[in-house]
Amino acid sequence: MKKLDLIVWVLLAIGGLNWGLVGIFNFDLVAAIFGEMSVLSRVVYSLVGLAAVYDIIAIKAIWKRWGMHLGVPSHA
Repeated sequence: MKKLDLIVWVLLAIGGLNWGLVGIFNFDLVAAIFGEMSVLSRVVYSLVGLAAVYDIIAIKAIWKRWGMHLGVPSHA
């Protein structure tokens, strides 16, 4: 499950960076790479959205797997 957590983290980072680029520079990197609303760009957008839903639903289980409590390492 930790591998899935890392994949989700990467997808959320990609989505966050892409939205930052859209908001600051009006530049959609995913669309620039894969084409505006192409099948591949829609797949990327969908995966980022699914990653966000997974993270919202499973956040407590993710923290437990990684030895964290309320987002802070339990040994801190």
